[in-house]
Amino acid sequence: MNWFKKKKHPPFWKLYIECFKEKQNTDLNQIRFVVFDTETTGLDTKKDRILSIGTIAVIGNIIKVEDSFECYLNQELFNPETVKIHGLLKEKSSSKIEEKEAIIQFLAHIKNAVLVAHHANFDVAMINQSLKRLNLPKLKNKVIDTGYLFKKTKLDTSKNHFSLDYLLERFKIPQHDRHTASGDAYITGILLLKLLNILRKQNSDLTLNQLIQNNNRRGLL
Repeated sequence: MNWFKKKKHPPFWKLYIECFKEKQNTDLNQIRFVVFDTETTGLDTKKDRILSIGTIAVIGNIIKVEDSFECYLNQELFNPETVKIHGLLKEKSSSKIEEKEAIIQFLAHIKNAVLVAHHANFDVAMINQSLKRLNLPKLKNKVIDTGYLFKKTKLDTSKNHFSLDYLLERFKIPQHDRHTASGDAYITGILLLKLLNILRKQNSDLTLNQLIQNNNRRGLL
């Protein structure tokens, strides 16, 4: 019976899964965080598509510029209104790759790192939808949301959700290359370091599990 047969996955997915068989570091000073961002054709995680992915690694309170990734995807689904948000043009001169190749390269880069993003559920959902179109399972990485980290600091309890722009202004982080995937990943990396520094001062025994939001919500937080 076909449903009893083990589903075959492509080699690149098997390599990705193999990374999680290694013992993962739990020391916050040694964990490889990969901060990432996706620029998309819109905010509907099921109908819209990824236009670009940008990442940068953070290890030991240092942003590792050399450990980064950026790609632009070929995309027929294009909404001119989103240009007002992210500034990416359909005819952008940067070389573009197909969705499958983008996912292959992204997985090869992140490996078993702890992923970090602002409004992380949206970016994770977009990647997972790409994986679904390739008949693959969801991402296996642990995920941290910088919006959730800020709420944990209790520096501002006036509302439940805080935009990236609000936090950048609050922490005086320059908004260079804002609304590009690589630019947003970099500035979110700076935000991550500032928030971790605050949380460590509040709790000297801070652990990775305390940084991860424990719920099943999806979409924009």
